[in-house]
Amino acid sequence: MTTKRCFPPVVDTNTRILILGSLPGEVSLAQSQYYAHKQNRFWHLMSDVLEVDLVNLPYDNRLATLRHHRVGLWDVVAEARRDGSLDSNIKDHQGNDLIGLIATLPELKAIAFNGGTAAKIGIKALGEHADRHTIVNLPSSSPAYTLAYAEKLVRWLGLREWLM
Repeated sequence: MTTKRCFPPVVDTNTRILILGSLPGEVSLAQSQYYAHKQNRFWHLMSDVLEVDLVNLPYDNRLATLRHHRVGLWDVVAEARRDGSLDSNIKDHQGNDLIGLIATLPELKAIAFNGGTAAKIGIKALGEHADRHTIVNLPSSSPAYTLAYAEKLVRWLGLREWLM
């Protein structure tokens, strides 16, 4: 079982929504890009949320567009042992300093968890700080979570509430 590490957070002082995943998968780690697997629907979902085509932008432009729309990204797991990409294979994880990051985001209104594993680990890590922000549990954008795209999108569109 190999040790995997997350990427740095994509945030700035204007971040209003922080979307937290669990830990990048194999394709994302190989490409050093959040949500790089072509079957992961994250960039499609966020394109629909923001009404901007993120899918066809170069990666750095995707991140800049998220920041422009006051959306941040990070993961709840800093590092863990995991074979493959499935969250169910995460072992011996070390959490990221979510409380420390949140303290640097004065405009933060909502914390959105991309999937059940992220929510479970993240809410525990936030402890009493979870009560200070709106918590949104989103259906995972991963292809392993087989809910239909249209059903995922209904929940993801709720993020618009905190973008205004």
